[in-house]
Amino acid sequence: MRILHTMLRVTDLEKSLSFYTDVLGMKLLRRKDYPEGKFTLAFVGYGDESEQAVLELTHNWDTDSYELGNAYGHIAIEVDDVYAACDAIKAKGGEVVREAGPMKHGSSILAFVKDPDGYMVELLSPERKD
Repeated sequence: MRILHTMLRVTDLEKSLSFYTDVLGMKLLRRKDYPEGKFTLAFVGYGDESEQAVLELTHNWDTDSYELGNAYGHIAIEVDDVYAACDAIKAKGGEVVREAGPMKHGSSILAFVKDPDGYMVELLSPERKD
């Protein structure tokens, strides 16, 4: 068994695709419209779906907003250098909501960015200790 994907509902598919591909450097792996169901599925990730877990971005055409709830946490992405990743994300218009630095009560270097729908994305260095 393995994890295939995590699905996120997005309100503006093009804006979300731009964030995940242009800002975070993922690739659009596949995209399909379902006119009868009035939704589009777009899969993004850093590698082929046959080898890595990916994100499924679901855009329901008739939905303008979602409530994120308080049970969802975040997506975590490993980056070579958290500080440099934050600088690059800000330069591309991304929103860093927790600057790079050591984890509170720990030593792992991390940061958080927010996607266009408010989903949190954690950036972690490969040298995680906590």
